[in-house]
Amino acid sequence: MPLPGRPLAALLGLLLLLALASPTAALCTRVMHEGRGYSLCEALAGRDALRLWHADATGAVYGSFERLNAALAAEGLRLGFAMNAGMYHADLSPVGLYVEDGRPLASLVTRDGPGNFGMLPNGVFCILPDRFAVVESRTFAARPMPCRFATQSGPMLVIDGRLHPRFLPGATSRHIRNGVGVSADGARAVFAISDSPVTFHEFARLFRDGLGLGQALYLDGAISRLHAPALGRRGGGLRPLGPIVGTAVTAAPAR
Repeated sequence: MPLPGRPLAALLGLLLLLALASPTAALCTRVMHEGRGYSLCEALAGRDALRLWHADATGAVYGSFERLNAALAAEGLRLGFAMNAGMYHADLSPVGLYVEDGRPLASLVTRDGPGNFGMLPNGVFCILPDRFAVVESRTFAARPMPCRFATQSGPMLVIDGRLHPRFLPGATSRHIRNGVGVSADGARAVFAISDSPVTFHEFARLFRDGLGLGQALYLDGAISRLHAPALGRRGGGLRPLGPIVGTAVTAAPAR
């Protein structure tokens, strides 16, 4: 929790300094913004092995952090932190663009439609070799980026420093929500999940006003989960997950 009067952006700046001083430091914390609690995890370009996962080599969808962690253990790795990375169909396949290891596995969708995904503008979270980006989907279609990993979701939360035009300050629809915002230089990606139900407007204000991020994307609501051992969270749940975003770190040696 930040100290009284300390902006969340200043808190994340402090976390960045700690991370540079200690490369193994877990960049996850709990914060308060406007009286509501959030859990945050931050990834740094060039330092953290941030990526997306969906299915194993046989095509079996991981579906949970537990199964993904078991697969990583066979490589001597484990999840540093992880979060569901967007919406998916009944068969757990991604809705909209999905890129893994440079290979597009699902196509970009630019038309409007029902539900949160179709509440344009929606957007793409892109992991490039040297930076991160959140880009509005039609802008991405006009100027594609060489993403190593990418997931499309919606709606956008913050677009060039402005909240999504359909978000209403007095809205009453509240859910646990998760999303990602990116710094102006692309060096940092900040993932957030609300600790209690919030509106879209409240969640978007966290990214813009609390974290000072001009581009942010909604990932999901009803199934939103976080795996962050540093916060005592393992992200279990009854419903299977589609795409997963997170960091892979070297597993601690057995004792």
